[in-house]
Amino acid sequence: MLILVRSIVFNALFYLNTLAWLILGLPSFFLPYRATIWIAKSWARVNLVLLRVVAGIDCEVRGREKIPSGPLIVASKHQSAWETFALLPLFDNPLFIVKRELMWIPFFGWLMRKGRMVPVDRSAGSQALVDMTERARVELADGRQLIIFPEGTRRPAGAEPRYKFGVAHLYAAAGAPCLPVALNSGLFWPRRSIRLRPGTVIVEILDPIAPGLDKDTFFKRLQREVETATARLLAQGDGP
Repeated sequence: MLILVRSIVFNALFYLNTLAWLILGLPSFFLPYRATIWIAKSWARVNLVLLRVVAGIDCEVRGREKIPSGPLIVASKHQSAWETFALLPLFDNPLFIVKRELMWIPFFGWLMRKGRMVPVDRSAGSQALVDMTERARVELADGRQLIIFPEGTRRPAGAEPRYKFGVAHLYAAAGAPCLPVALNSGLFWPRRSIRLRPGTVIVEILDPIAPGLDKDTFFKRLQREVETATARLLAQGDGP
């Protein structure tokens, strides 16, 4: 019962915090886009504090020293809502690939557009991949760190992976290194659940994959390295 109460309190504070930062972020419409990125990273840091204080969920990041400077494709495991904000403070100038429909949400979507997130129209078929890749190349050329979830959607902790080949197309076209990221957030914040379980989310930054590999080799290596590390982190997790 206590866990459920703490979870409900956190969820309420999470949305209040989001609303507060949306309001605080309104002046950034008239400033350079980096101001919006600062707002997003600040929002994420407050969320992490709320998680720790209210829900008893802390985090440990291993391998920060492996993060290279400059343009970067960050390919992260996706188990939870946690990584949709918690990865932002790790990088200097981050952005996400997001569903185009999110850009239509008043204020929230407008700020995403101001922050130059990369939209993808999933109804556009193969053309969506072409458009997304071109837009991503523009942002990477500006020295940004593009966070992408190769599976496309959240998968339960321990579920069979379902990587999509789009990450390999992006890697080949961008000419930037790829930083694999493993984590075990699904143990503590399961998808489609408001019940949060106390513990420590472990994020492991793996060795960057240099540009230049062929698509198939890259794709197999990325999945193998992320899944191997994720399985180890799940086994180490102190959640149920």
